[in-house]
Amino acid sequence: MRDRTRRFRARRGALAVLAAMLCLSGCVGSPPESARAPQYVIAGGGVAGIYYTYGKQYAEALRHELGVDVAVAETDGSVDNLQRVAAGEALIGFSQADTAADAIAGTGTFPEPLPLRAVARVYDESVQVVVPAGSEVRSISDLAGRTVSLGSATSGVQVIASRVLEASGVALDQVDNPGLGLESSIAAFRRGEIDGFFWVGGLPTPSIERLARDQPIRLLPIDAGTVSRVNARHAAVYRLTEFPVGISGAEPQTSTMTVPNYIVAAADADDAMIFDATRVLFAARPAIARKVPAAELLDRRQAIFTDPLELHPGAAEFYIDARR
Repeated sequence: MRDRTRRFRARRGALAVLAAMLCLSGCVGSPPESARAPQYVIAGGGVAGIYYTYGKQYAEALRHELGVDVAVAETDGSVDNLQRVAAGEALIGFSQADTAADAIAGTGTFPEPLPLRAVARVYDESVQVVVPAGSEVRSISDLAGRTVSLGSATSGVQVIASRVLEASGVALDQVDNPGLGLESSIAAFRRGEIDGFFWVGGLPTPSIERLARDQPIRLLPIDAGTVSRVNARHAAVYRLTEFPVGISGAEPQTSTMTVPNYIVAAADADDAMIFDATRVLFAARPAIARKVPAAELLDRRQAIFTDPLELHPGAAEFYIDARR
């Protein structure tokens, strides 16, 4: 593993030297460092969500370990992230497994298949449907006729929210959906402009925990039948779980639906870079987890289970070497 890593670093170092030589000969008048675009981008999510915070800490680790310029981009979530990665606008990005399954199949919100591969399964996300604690809404079906944010238009949240509503017998036109991201949903919720909102993310979600400290909230249950119906109609990647004790807004034994979360790369992304990015992801786990508790769930034995996405060759090589 060390020999292969040295080879990858040497190749990248040679490319860096070549780029520097070219710049010296032809980059007169180039913009200052602060004005240049980062060398690599991680497609994150909204700044209030875990994707963005995880991506920010991961970018810092990559900068420190690899000596490359990496930045996390604020995005609208899974759909947006996958489109950016496939278009070469981001090296890697976060995505829910169901949205990634749609992307490689060219279904749902994706008009054609996207050439994507998985880097790792990082953690499972929980569907959180937030309503005021005193609301008359007690189930997903009670959301019919209400104003409920299903997430931003290009997010995996909206994909999952639509599927949960459909499986609960609620047509999308029965809900007034303002299409807000997490931060905007929470702001509208505080002002009383919406009756509830969907969010899909790791637990705990800091911004929802802060909301719960300011005003009483309740998380709606999603039962086993709903999860089964969603799985039957879409990629069978969902499972039933219960909110952990202590999660704000969850009554005792409140069930919900979870979906795996992946880090993805373009199929043609450089093998050496993805190898190193995967290595740093695991090496930096303790440091990242100090800021993002969900990062503690990263497990090398589980990370390879990324169906229906194939592992990127660079990531696969890391996992093979790590077992030696």
